Amino acid sequence: RENFIHLCNPHLEKMKEDILYHFALGTGTHDFPALFGDVKFVCVGGSPSRMKAFITYIAEELGLASPGCDYPNICAGTDRYAMYKVGPVLSVSHGMGIPSISIMLHELIKLLHHAKCSNITIIRIGTSGGIGLEPGSVVITRQSVDATFKPQFEQVVLGKTVIRSTNLDEQLAQELMQCSKEIGQFNTVIGNTMCTLDFYEGQGRLDGAICLYNEEEKLKYLKEAYDSGVRNIEMESSVFAAMCNLSGVKAAVVCVTLLNRLEGDQISSSHDVLVEYQQRPQKLVGYFIKKSLGKV
Repeated sequence: RENFIHLCNPHLEKMKEDILYHFALGTGTHDFPALFGDVKFVCVGGSPSRMKAFITYIAEELGLASPGCDYPNICAGTDRYAMYKVGPVLSVSHGMGIPSISIMLHELIKLLHHAKCSNITIIRIGTSGGIGLEPGSVVITRQSVDATFKPQFEQVVLGKTVIRSTNLDEQLAQELMQCSKEIGQFNTVIGNTMCTLDFYEGQGRLDGAICLYNEEEKLKYLKEAYDSGVRNIEMESSVFAAMCNLSGVKAAVVCVTLLNRLEGDQISSSHDVLVEYQQRPQKLVGYFIKKSLGKV
């Protein structure tokens, strides 16, 4: 069964050309089906360097790498986002925070639609702050919740508040969990992910430029989050889940925890340890892609 991307915008049909400005791509200048028509897996993450590292890694894993091969940035005409492709895998950076990933997703979803892609799986891989977990643990998101622990994404459209669901594909989460068990290299859990609008006050940190609450209030809040099912905190999952839901795309969020927020606010692990932590979501998702393609 072919599941194509669903665009919730009837106005696009009337456009002679669609310019994806922040990707420096357009339907009038690029052959989207030829460039992207074979894509089945899209992995998105914050930094361009991490997403280039991922495409290099997945090329090796899928046996598609060649000696000395470099992977050009498809979005080289802009400095907003970076995009890399090998075989059926597309790797795209999204920057930091809801506004940045939202812009990227609008154009990515249109790109996949124009390319006539079907049966797409999109996975966000990234880093996060853990709650009640050892640093280095990987969290597969069950549902993204806001800072009041509600599973919703709230946005103002034409002056009116619109609320959208942030549930993620349960079967995909279970498949990823099974993959982690088969790898057997690091602790992985399925839990809720809290998505905030800010890295400091929004996440209850005590080390920002502004902080008008005390440590007792912070810990009370984080423990309430834990009791509600939250296991990690980041800044993109809510709009990611909402937009993938509306577009009919199977989606997951896989983030490693860099610290336990119940024990502190600053990331103090060494550079080498952090690099290894950041590779864990890549390993898990890479194994999932290999298994899906029958290469395990």
